[in-house]
Amino acid sequence: MEKAVTIGTFDGVHRGHRLVLDTLKKEARKRGLEPVAISFDRHPLELVAPQRAPGNLISTKRKAELIRREGVAPLILPFDEKLRGMRAYEWLDHIHRKYGVRLLVAGYDNTFGSDGIDMSIADYKAMGDSIGIEVVAAPEEEGISSSAVRKAVKSGDIAKATAMLGHHPELEGRVAPGFRVGHEIGFPTANLQVSPTAVMPAPGVYAALAFIEDADEGLPAMVNIGYRPTFKGTAKESRHLTVEAHVIGSDMELYGKNVRLEWAARLRDERKFGSVEDLIAQLQRDREETLGSIKN
Repeated sequence: MEKAVTIGTFDGVHRGHRLVLDTLKKEARKRGLEPVAISFDRHPLELVAPQRAPGNLISTKRKAELIRREGVAPLILPFDEKLRGMRAYEWLDHIHRKYGVRLLVAGYDNTFGSDGIDMSIADYKAMGDSIGIEVVAAPEEEGISSSAVRKAVKSGDIAKATAMLGHHPELEGRVAPGFRVGHEIGFPTANLQVSPTAVMPAPGVYAALAFIEDADEGLPAMVNIGYRPTFKGTAKESRHLTVEAHVIGSDMELYGKNVRLEWAARLRDERKFGSVEDLIAQLQRDREETLGSIKN
């Protein structure tokens, strides 16, 4: 079946992205085309200029899931040197010939091709006309971008990030052995090893839903991101940032499992307590606040 496509990184699949996908579906229906979102297995800057790569709000797998949820087929391509070197005309001709693309829906700031940075929608339309691809512009959702969402997540502003995304921001990781501090004080935690390219919320304590190994339903979890300052100077001190999730009401063995956290709220800053007893008392309050945040 011939295709209508849009092209982008779609990091986070936020409300602006979904406006483009809705436009794609509408225009595809008019022409009897299959709507497809072309994206990449990594942010292009990870290859072009790694020092400027912005980090990822979601994994490639999760991006494909969220695009598919919108009723659009994801086509995830490897962003490699060959693709990087394609000029805009070559790229359009390539997707026309290889994938049967007949329509391109371009977002307001959408650019592609090694020479496309200074091109306008008029340039893409002219190239498309000569190739056999109709090019139309999608409307803009002002004030919403992946960059703005990343900034909100990094500052710990979960409410702002959620409003821009239209869903909760999230973080994935695989559970690895930790210091077992939580087990010793009655709050066992899963120590998540996350991708170095993942966008991390500011240090602090968060309420979240934990989805274990692609489960359809999440479990309430309180999550500490930080360095365990209460144990500074002891064998339990952490010298690197850790993500430790206490999944409330579950005694499931989590080692080696993949866990996706959907952030519901930021509860407080991480801080040092005068004693382990004081820490335990605060964790009990955090647990109650987490359950209240998840219910709301």
